[in-house]
Amino acid sequence: MFKRRPLQDSDRPHHTPLPPPPTSSLPPSSSSHRPIPPRRELVFHAQLAHGSSTQDIKDFSNVKELYAKIASTFELEPSDIIFCTLNTPKIDMSRLLGGQIGLDDFIFTHIKGETKNITLTKQETSLGLTITDNGAGNAFIKRIREGSVASRSPDVAVGDMIVSIDGRSLIGVRHYEVARLLKELPRYYSFDMTLVEPRKAFAVAPRGLGQSNPKPVSKLLDDPSSSVSDTASLSSSSNTERPPTLRLKSDGQALIEEAMTSWTKQTVERVDDLLESFMGIRDNQLAHVIVDLARDKSSVDEFIETVASSSSLGHFQFPPDFITELWSVIR
Repeated sequence: MFKRRPLQDSDRPHHTPLPPPPTSSLPPSSSSHRPIPPRRELVFHAQLAHGSSTQDIKDFSNVKELYAKIASTFELEPSDIIFCTLNTPKIDMSRLLGGQIGLDDFIFTHIKGETKNITLTKQETSLGLTITDNGAGNAFIKRIREGSVASRSPDVAVGDMIVSIDGRSLIGVRHYEVARLLKELPRYYSFDMTLVEPRKAFAVAPRGLGQSNPKPVSKLLDDPSSSVSDTASLSSSSNTERPPTLRLKSDGQALIEEAMTSWTKQTVERVDDLLESFMGIRDNQLAHVIVDLARDKSSVDEFIETVASSSSLGHFQFPPDFITELWSVIR
Protein backbone atom coordinates (compact mmCIF):
# COMPACT_ATOMS: atom_id res chain seq x y z
CA MET A 1 0.00 0.00 0.00
CA PHE A 2 1.15 3.48 -0.85
CA LYS A 3 0.73 6.31 1.60
CA ARG A 4 -0.47 9.67 0.28
CA ARG A 5 2.18 12.28 1.00
CA PRO A 6 1.06 15.73 2.16
CA LEU A 7 0.52 18.32 -0.57
CA GLN A 8 3.56 20.59 -0.85
CA ASP A 9 3.61 24.23 -1.93
CA SER A 10 5.59 23.17 -5.00
CA ASP A 11 2.70 20.96 -6.03
CA ARG A 12 0.18 23.84 -6.08
CA PRO A 13 -0.57 25.52 -9.42
CA HIS A 14 0.74 29.04 -9.88
CA HIS A 15 -1.46 31.69 -11.47
CA THR A 16 -0.31 34.86 -13.11
CA PRO A 17 -2.16 37.82 -11.51
CA LEU A 18 -4.72 39.52 -13.75
CA PRO A 19 -3.81 43.04 -14.89
CA PRO A 20 -5.66 45.84 -13.11
CA PRO A 21 -8.80 47.14 -14.83
CA PRO A 22 -8.37 50.21 -17.00
CA THR A 23 -8.75 53.49 -15.19
CA SER A 24 -11.44 55.98 -16.13
CA SER A 25 -10.85 59.63 -16.82
CA LEU A 26 -13.86 60.45 -14.66
CA PRO A 27 -13.82 60.50 -10.85
CA PRO A 28 -14.48 57.13 -9.23
CA SER A 29 -18.01 55.84 -9.07
CA SER A 30 -20.18 57.49 -6.47
CA SER A 31 -20.32 54.25 -4.54
CA SER A 32 -19.90 50.54 -4.90
CA HIS A 33 -23.19 48.73 -5.38
CA ARG A 34 -24.00 45.56 -3.52
CA PRO A 35 -27.44 44.05 -4.21
CA ILE A 36 -29.12 43.04 -0.99
CA PRO A 37 -28.35 39.35 -0.35
CA PRO A 38 -31.51 37.28 -0.66
CA ARG A 39 -31.24 35.82 2.87
CA ARG A 40 -30.65 39.16 4.53
CA GLU A 41 -33.27 41.70 5.41
CA LEU A 42 -32.89 45.28 6.47
CA VAL A 43 -34.95 46.45 9.40
CA PHE A 44 -35.34 50.16 10.17
CA HIS A 45 -36.96 51.76 13.19
CA ALA A 46 -39.68 54.36 12.61
CA GLN A 47 -42.01 56.68 14.47
CA LEU A 48 -44.71 59.12 13.50
CA ALA A 49 -43.14 62.58 13.74
CA HIS A 50 -45.90 63.95 15.96
CA GLY A 51 -45.39 61.08 18.41
CA SER A 52 -45.94 57.32 18.46
CA SER A 53 -44.39 54.06 19.57
CA THR A 54 -41.32 52.78 17.72
CA GLN A 55 -42.03 50.17 15.04
CA ASP A 56 -39.86 48.05 12.76
CA ILE A 57 -40.10 48.59 8.98
CA LYS A 58 -38.74 46.01 6.54
CA ASP A 59 -39.33 44.20 3.24
CA PHE A 60 -39.29 47.13 0.80
CA SER A 61 -37.19 47.97 -2.25
CA ASN A 62 -38.43 51.43 -3.32
CA VAL A 63 -40.01 54.52 -1.82
CA LYS A 64 -43.60 53.53 -2.62
CA GLU A 65 -43.13 50.16 -0.95
CA LEU A 66 -41.51 51.87 2.04
CA TYR A 67 -44.48 54.21 2.47
CA ALA A 68 -46.90 51.30 2.09
CA LYS A 69 -45.06 49.40 4.84
CA ILE A 70 -45.05 52.44 7.13
CA ALA A 71 -48.75 53.05 6.48
CA SER A 72 -49.65 49.42 7.18
CA THR A 73 -47.58 49.36 10.38
CA PHE A 74 -49.16 52.52 11.79
CA GLU A 75 -52.66 51.75 10.42
CA LEU A 76 -52.64 54.62 7.92
CA GLU A 77 -53.26 55.01 4.21
CA PRO A 78 -50.08 55.57 2.14
CA SER A 79 -51.64 58.81 0.86
CA ASP A 80 -51.69 60.11 4.47
CA ILE A 81 -47.88 60.39 4.40
CA ILE A 82 -46.53 63.74 3.20
CA PHE A 83 -42.81 63.00 3.68
CA CYS A 84 -40.29 61.40 6.02
CA THR A 85 -37.25 62.86 7.72
CA LEU A 86 -34.20 60.99 8.98
CA ASN A 87 -33.04 61.16 12.60
CA THR A 88 -35.24 64.13 13.53
CA PRO A 89 -38.99 64.60 14.02
CA LYS A 90 -38.68 68.26 13.01
CA ILE A 91 -39.68 69.59 9.59
CA ASP A 92 -36.08 69.80 8.46
CA MET A 93 -35.70 69.65 4.69
CA SER A 94 -31.96 68.97 5.02
CA ARG A 95 -32.90 65.64 6.63
CA LEU A 96 -35.52 64.70 4.06
CA LEU A 97 -35.74 61.06 3.09
CA GLY A 98 -35.07 60.80 -0.63
CA GLY A 99 -33.64 57.90 -2.55
CA GLN A 100 -31.13 56.88 0.12
CA ILE A 101 -31.29 55.79 3.76
CA GLY A 102 -28.28 55.26 5.97
CA LEU A 103 -28.25 51.82 7.55
CA ASP A 104 -28.31 53.45 11.00
CA ASP A 105 -30.96 56.08 10.19
CA PHE A 106 -34.18 56.48 12.22
CA ILE A 107 -37.26 57.27 10.10
CA PHE A 108 -39.78 59.88 11.23
CA THR A 109 -43.01 59.99 9.24
CA HIS A 110 -44.89 63.27 8.80
CA ILE A 111 -48.57 62.76 8.05
CA LYS A 112 -51.41 65.04 7.04
CA GLY A 113 -52.63 67.57 9.57
CA GLU A 114 -54.89 70.59 9.13
CA THR A 115 -56.15 71.74 5.72
CA LYS A 116 -55.64 75.38 4.69
CA ASN A 117 -57.54 77.13 1.88
CA ILE A 118 -55.73 80.29 0.81
CA THR A 119 -55.78 82.83 -2.00
CA LEU A 120 -52.56 84.19 -3.48
CA THR A 121 -51.89 86.83 -6.10
CA LYS A 122 -48.85 86.27 -8.28
CA GLN A 123 -47.51 89.80 -7.97
CA GLU A 124 -44.13 88.82 -9.40
CA THR A 125 -42.96 86.48 -12.15
CA SER A 126 -42.17 83.85 -9.51
CA LEU A 127 -43.94 82.85 -6.32
CA GLY A 128 -40.62 81.90 -4.71
CA LEU A 129 -41.58 78.28 -4.02
CA THR A 130 -39.32 75.26 -4.50
CA ILE A 131 -41.37 72.09 -4.89
CA THR A 132 -40.43 68.47 -4.32
CA ASP A 133 -42.44 65.30 -3.79
CA ASN A 134 -42.30 62.15 -1.73
CA GLY A 135 -42.02 59.82 -4.72
CA ALA A 136 -45.42 58.34 -3.91
CA GLY A 137 -47.88 60.95 -5.15
CA ASN A 138 -47.71 63.94 -2.80
CA ALA A 139 -45.97 67.18 -3.79
CA PHE A 140 -44.98 69.63 -1.06
CA ILE A 141 -43.07 72.86 -0.44
CA LYS A 142 -39.38 72.32 0.23
CA ARG A 143 -38.16 75.91 0.26
CA ILE A 144 -39.59 79.44 0.29
CA ARG A 145 -37.37 82.20 -1.04
CA GLU A 146 -36.95 85.07 1.38
CA GLY A 147 -38.78 88.23 0.29
CA SER A 148 -40.91 86.38 -2.28
CA VAL A 149 -44.68 86.46 -2.75
CA ALA A 150 -45.06 83.17 -0.90
CA SER A 151 -42.90 84.34 2.02
CA ARG A 152 -45.31 87.22 2.65
CA SER A 153 -48.23 84.84 3.22
CA PRO A 154 -48.41 83.59 6.84
CA ASP A 155 -50.41 80.57 5.69
CA VAL A 156 -47.73 79.13 3.39
CA ALA A 157 -45.01 77.09 5.11
CA VAL A 158 -42.24 74.68 4.31
CA GLY A 159 -43.56 71.12 4.48
CA ASP A 160 -47.08 72.01 3.32
CA MET A 161 -48.53 69.52 0.86
CA ILE A 162 -50.09 71.09 -2.26
CA VAL A 163 -53.51 69.48 -2.71
CA SER A 164 -55.08 71.61 -5.42
CA ILE A 165 -54.85 74.85 -7.39
CA ASP A 166 -58.08 76.53 -8.47
CA GLY A 167 -59.93 73.32 -7.77
CA ARG A 168 -57.61 71.14 -9.87
CA SER A 169 -56.44 68.19 -7.83
CA LEU A 170 -52.68 67.70 -7.72
CA ILE A 171 -52.74 64.37 -5.90
CA GLY A 172 -50.48 62.01 -7.81
CA VAL A 173 -48.98 64.84 -9.88
CA ARG A 174 -45.18 64.92 -9.90
CA HIS A 175 -43.32 67.89 -8.42
CA TYR A 176 -41.99 69.18 -11.74
CA GLU A 177 -45.53 69.33 -13.13
CA VAL A 178 -46.75 71.26 -10.08
CA ALA A 179 -43.80 73.65 -10.42
CA ARG A 180 -44.54 74.11 -14.12
CA LEU A 181 -48.19 74.87 -13.40
CA LEU A 182 -47.25 77.54 -10.86
CA LYS A 183 -44.64 79.01 -13.19
CA GLU A 184 -47.11 79.29 -16.05
CA LEU A 185 -49.67 81.24 -14.01
CA PRO A 186 -49.81 84.78 -15.44
CA ARG A 187 -48.49 87.68 -13.41
CA TYR A 188 -51.07 89.46 -11.20
CA TYR A 189 -53.32 86.41 -11.40
CA SER A 190 -55.14 85.53 -8.17
CA PHE A 191 -55.71 81.86 -7.51
CA ASP A 192 -56.97 79.55 -4.79
CA MET A 193 -54.67 76.92 -3.34
CA THR A 194 -55.45 74.14 -0.90
CA LEU A 195 -52.61 73.08 1.36
CA VAL A 196 -52.30 70.45 4.07
CA GLU A 197 -49.73 71.03 6.77
CA PRO A 198 -47.92 68.19 8.57
CA ARG A 199 -49.56 67.14 11.81
CA LYS A 200 -47.90 68.99 14.65
CA ALA A 201 -46.93 67.95 18.14
CA PHE A 202 -44.25 68.64 20.70
CA ALA A 203 -40.78 67.60 19.55
CA VAL A 204 -39.94 64.11 20.71
CA ALA A 205 -36.67 62.20 20.79
CA PRO A 206 -36.45 58.63 19.50
CA ARG A 207 -37.79 56.31 22.15
CA GLY A 208 -35.69 53.45 20.82
CA LEU A 209 -36.29 50.00 22.21
CA GLY A 210 -36.81 50.87 25.84
CA GLN A 211 -33.55 52.86 25.98
CA SER A 212 -33.01 56.53 26.74
CA ASN A 213 -30.17 56.62 24.22
CA PRO A 214 -30.95 54.02 21.56
CA LYS A 215 -28.18 52.30 19.65
CA PRO A 216 -27.93 52.55 15.86
CA VAL A 217 -31.49 51.94 14.73
CA SER A 218 -31.18 49.61 11.79
CA LYS A 219 -30.45 45.91 11.99
CA LEU A 220 -29.01 43.79 9.21
CA LEU A 221 -30.30 40.30 9.84
CA ASP A 222 -28.78 37.13 8.42
CA ASP A 223 -31.64 35.13 9.88
CA PRO A 224 -35.09 36.55 10.70
CA SER A 225 -34.99 34.64 13.98
CA SER A 226 -31.75 36.30 15.10
CA SER A 227 -31.85 38.58 18.13
CA VAL A 228 -30.89 42.23 18.16
CA SER A 229 -27.76 41.51 20.19
CA ASP A 230 -26.68 38.85 17.70
CA THR A 231 -26.92 41.21 14.75
CA ALA A 232 -26.24 44.73 16.05
CA SER A 233 -22.58 44.57 15.07
CA LEU A 234 -23.52 44.09 11.41
CA SER A 235 -25.01 47.58 11.19
CA SER A 236 -22.41 49.40 13.25
CA SER A 237 -19.56 51.35 11.75
CA SER A 238 -16.37 52.88 13.01
CA ASN A 239 -16.16 56.50 14.05
CA THR A 240 -13.88 57.23 11.11
CA GLU A 241 -16.05 55.83 8.33
CA ARG A 242 -19.51 56.82 7.18
CA PRO A 243 -21.94 53.89 7.30
CA PRO A 244 -23.21 52.38 4.06
CA THR A 245 -26.56 53.50 2.69
CA LEU A 246 -29.55 51.78 1.16
CA ARG A 247 -30.31 53.30 -2.24
CA LEU A 248 -33.97 52.96 -3.22
CA LYS A 249 -34.50 52.71 -6.96
CA SER A 250 -37.84 53.46 -8.59
CA ASP A 251 -37.65 50.55 -11.02
CA GLY A 252 -35.33 47.96 -9.57
CA GLN A 253 -33.87 46.22 -6.55
CA ALA A 254 -32.62 48.35 -3.69
CA LEU A 255 -28.84 48.47 -3.41
CA ILE A 256 -26.50 48.77 -0.46
CA GLU A 257 -23.87 51.35 -1.33
CA GLU A 258 -20.74 52.57 0.34
CA ALA A 259 -20.80 56.19 1.45
CA MET A 260 -20.66 58.73 -1.37
CA THR A 261 -17.33 60.34 -2.12
CA SER A 262 -17.06 64.05 -1.37
CA TRP A 263 -16.84 64.73 -5.12
CA THR A 264 -20.10 62.90 -5.80
CA LYS A 265 -21.92 64.55 -2.91
CA GLN A 266 -20.85 68.04 -3.99
CA THR A 267 -21.64 67.34 -7.66
CA VAL A 268 -25.12 65.98 -6.86
CA GLU A 269 -25.82 69.10 -4.79
CA ARG A 270 -24.69 71.37 -7.63
CA VAL A 271 -26.89 69.51 -10.12
CA ASP A 272 -29.78 69.83 -7.65
CA ASP A 273 -29.11 73.59 -7.51
CA LEU A 274 -29.37 73.75 -11.30
CA LEU A 275 -32.67 71.83 -11.23
CA GLU A 276 -34.01 74.34 -8.71
CA SER A 277 -32.99 77.36 -10.80
CA PHE A 278 -34.30 75.84 -14.05
CA MET A 279 -37.45 74.02 -12.90
CA GLY A 280 -38.25 75.25 -9.39
CA ILE A 281 -37.77 71.77 -7.92
CA ARG A 282 -35.23 70.00 -5.76
CA ASP A 283 -34.82 66.26 -6.22
CA ASN A 284 -31.66 64.64 -4.87
CA GLN A 285 -32.55 61.30 -6.42
CA LEU A 286 -33.03 62.85 -9.86
CA ALA A 287 -29.72 64.71 -9.50
CA HIS A 288 -28.00 61.44 -8.59
CA VAL A 289 -29.43 59.75 -11.70
CA ILE A 290 -28.10 62.57 -13.89
CA VAL A 291 -24.62 62.32 -12.37
CA ASP A 292 -24.59 58.55 -12.83
CA LEU A 293 -25.66 58.89 -16.49
CA ALA A 294 -22.79 61.27 -17.21
CA ARG A 295 -20.15 59.13 -15.56
CA ASP A 296 -19.17 56.97 -18.54
CA LYS A 297 -19.87 59.50 -21.30
CA SER A 298 -16.95 60.85 -23.28
CA SER A 299 -18.55 63.97 -24.79
CA VAL A 300 -21.36 66.42 -24.21
CA ASP A 301 -23.07 65.28 -27.42
CA GLU A 302 -23.17 61.71 -26.14
CA PHE A 303 -24.55 62.96 -22.81
CA ILE A 304 -27.27 65.02 -24.54
CA GLU A 305 -28.34 61.99 -26.57
CA THR A 306 -28.37 59.76 -23.49
CA VAL A 307 -30.49 62.17 -21.45
CA ALA A 308 -32.96 62.63 -24.32
CA SER A 309 -33.42 58.87 -24.76
CA SER A 310 -33.41 57.97 -21.06
CA SER A 311 -36.62 56.40 -19.78
CA SER A 312 -36.24 58.29 -16.49
CA LEU A 313 -35.21 61.67 -17.94
CA GLY A 314 -36.58 61.90 -21.48
CA HIS A 315 -40.02 63.17 -20.43
CA PHE A 316 -38.45 66.25 -18.83
CA GLN A 317 -37.50 67.47 -22.33
CA PHE A 318 -34.44 69.31 -21.07
CA PRO A 319 -33.16 71.73 -23.74
CA PRO A 320 -29.62 71.05 -25.04
CA ASP A 321 -28.29 74.26 -23.45
CA PHE A 322 -29.41 73.11 -20.00
CA ILE A 323 -27.94 69.61 -20.50
CA THR A 324 -24.66 71.26 -21.59
CA GLU A 325 -24.69 73.25 -18.35
CA LEU A 326 -25.25 70.05 -16.39
CA TRP A 327 -22.31 68.47 -18.24
CA SER A 328 -20.02 71.35 -17.36
CA VAL A 329 -20.92 71.02 -13.67
CA ILE A 330 -20.44 67.25 -13.63
CA ARG A 331 -17.16 67.33 -15.55
